[in-house]
Amino acid sequence: MSVSIVQYFGAQTSKCGYCTGTECSKSHGMHAYRLSCDDYQKLIDRGWRRCGNYCYKPQNDVTCCPCYTIKCDALEFKLTKSNKRILRRMNKFLRDGKRDSSEQHQQSKNNDGDGDADDLGIAGNTSEPHPQLPDKKPSIIDVAHVETLAQQRASQLKTASVVKSQEGGEGARISGDSDQSAASKIFTSSNPPRKKAKQMRLERRQAKACAPKEHKVTQEKSLRDFLTSASDTDKHKLKIVLVAASDIQHSCTDAVHALYRKYQLVIHNDNPARLTLASMQRFLVKTPLKHEKSEDTPDMGYGSFHQQYWLDDKLIAVGVIDILPGSVSSVYFFYDPDYSFLSLGTYGSLREIDLVQTIAKGMPALKYYYMGFYIHSCTKMRYKGKLSASYLLCPETYIWVPLTDAIRSKLDAKQYQRLNPVATDKDANEFVNQNVNDVQLLLDPRNCITYQRFVQRIGPYDGRDAIIEYGKLVGKVCAHRMIYVSMS
Repeated sequence: MSVSIVQYFGAQTSKCGYCTGTECSKSHGMHAYRLSCDDYQKLIDRGWRRCGNYCYKPQNDVTCCPCYTIKCDALEFKLTKSNKRILRRMNKFLRDGKRDSSEQHQQSKNNDGDGDADDLGIAGNTSEPHPQLPDKKPSIIDVAHVETLAQQRASQLKTASVVKSQEGGEGARISGDSDQSAASKIFTSSNPPRKKAKQMRLERRQAKACAPKEHKVTQEKSLRDFLTSASDTDKHKLKIVLVAASDIQHSCTDAVHALYRKYQLVIHNDNPARLTLASMQRFLVKTPLKHEKSEDTPDMGYGSFHQQYWLDDKLIAVGVIDILPGSVSSVYFFYDPDYSFLSLGTYGSLREIDLVQTIAKGMPALKYYYMGFYIHSCTKMRYKGKLSASYLLCPETYIWVPLTDAIRSKLDAKQYQRLNPVATDKDANEFVNQNVNDVQLLLDPRNCITYQRFVQRIGPYDGRDAIIEYGKLVGKVCAHRMIYVSMS
């Protein structure tokens, strides 16, 4: 069992990466030493997002550019005309090895307003800017030791629960078996007599005659159809390689760093001095998610990964993703600007949706593709809302709402909205003040204790208000399950 360990930093104010305003972006932040994949799934379903080990949740009601968590139901996703155009362009390039001479004209045309410019003109805007990290540094702790303490405690509680269940469970099992046997007899004795074969054939013929005639419908090509059209005669080979973040940390190749640096310089006009290997690792390689692999996970397991796009022997793009119990969450995407004509940002999104669809075949619960934040007030970031079957997270009730034209109109009128139209709906995972008693505190490097026991032994705790604020932000389930580091 993976244990989540976090240190809450409180409210943060910084420069905004969307409107570029200074000291106007408002959020709450925390450092995650370790996060179980299940806990992180619950956190992003409450509006949190990670960048390396730093997790942040925008204060949408007061920040300059409200950020709504957005997801797409990959099993309900439908390709648009421009999606198909991008897929065909990639397939044509792989097949012939040449750029279409009409590409530049077509791209210009779409950017001038054919309605699909989001797919062709967003090449430089497919990834959110890195958040500004707080000045506060996390406390130094022995993560492995804290995990061991938490696991031992959980094991003791589980053992006690099993013993209690066994003591009172035998009678219930015997009674249940008896009831099942009786039910079986009743069902058998009440079965109606079987129809004669002649009568059954007659009824089938009559039903067939009355049934409406079927019209052959041409099956529309699926996303998978477009992505599996490669041939041995193709001029270029595109290979997608999924690499666990744990492997990347020990062998971060020069090719990955060089690609990231080139992308940031050309597309985002970043400061060259900031684009060090250590900086890239901090944002895009290091992760609080522990790689979890078992018979209950997909073949690659849960955790953080890089999806590397190799064109022949050249790395042309990298998608940083988290694979979680209910979703694939896109963290960042960067690519070689020399291949912008292939609309790699959108192509990468389609590849990630295909990954969700593939995993969902064996694990139906993992069917969502999370795209980070939808920022309606920032025009260049609205492209995320163009994917079909997309939903926004209500920032007050944490219920998912379909992204419709009606929702867009509401956001046009006012940047911050509740989104959920049902006035009586409330947060089902709400943390209230009395829930503070069960929060697990790490007050020194080697001891973990619940808030209630601490107060009983030591007396009033100065950080109570901060713990309550944190609990309301992460929700009751995570507040009780995660370990809250409170060390100076």
